Amino acid sequence: MVTKRAPSLDRIDIKILAFLQRDGRATIKKLADKVGLSARACLERVRRLEASGIIAGYHAVIELTKLSRPVTVFAEIVLEKQASHARFEQHLSNIEEVVDCWEVSGAVDYVARFVCADLAAYESLTSALLEDPKLGIGRIVSHIALRQVRKFAGYPDSLLKRALNQDE
Repeated sequence: MVTKRAPSLDRIDIKILAFLQRDGRATIKKLADKVGLSARACLERVRRLEASGIIAGYHAVIELTKLSRPVTVFAEIVLEKQASHARFEQHLSNIEEVVDCWEVSGAVDYVARFVCADLAAYESLTSALLEDPKLGIGRIVSHIALRQVRKFAGYPDSLLKRALNQDE
């Protein structure tokens, strides 16, 4: 499969990205005013960023604590030497309580974030994972989140601006 090369970005594109990641519901008019373009020119840039895959989508941020009292657990997962990473990753991607998962370097293979109704639900999930010999999980170390200190609010502007330096 041929991957499409990302379009060359300029300072206005970076301003658009920075603004939209913090307010994805902004109108094109508001966005255009913020970045100093006409609404038409701004819309064309947004569409180009969407078509290239740089803007991958839009979603609502739900304040889950207003609906329920979920338990968030960060799990360090170690696979046995002969385990199939692909099989494990596919299995994890089908568990809706796994909201994030990263393959990492170091003493563990993966760090996954589970959001469950309660600890019993988490324990049931991890027990099923450990008991499935096809997954080859050696161990899971769990860290129960007490409170969120900082929410993800978008990528740092400095990382977005690096795209400018790479094109120059």
